[in-house]
Amino acid sequence: MKTIDEMLNLDLITVAQHEQIEAWIARSRTPDQILSMPAELWQAVERASEQMGVDADLLRPPALDAAGCGAD
Repeated sequence: MKTIDEMLNLDLITVAQHEQIEAWIARSRTPDQILSMPAELWQAVERASEQMGVDADLLRPPALDAAGCGAD
């Protein structure tokens, strides 16, 4: 939900889209139910994610000095 809130705060999705996405996620009991969100909502999330660089962040390898990498 934090990412959806950030999308709203950055004006990448509308208040109405935020409310609809938030409601959809809240009533979904499984990841598959979330994935069945209406196409127009997914498209809004995809556009906002692209503008935020979410995919690039997820694909970036972890930094060697990242916590938990075993370097003490």
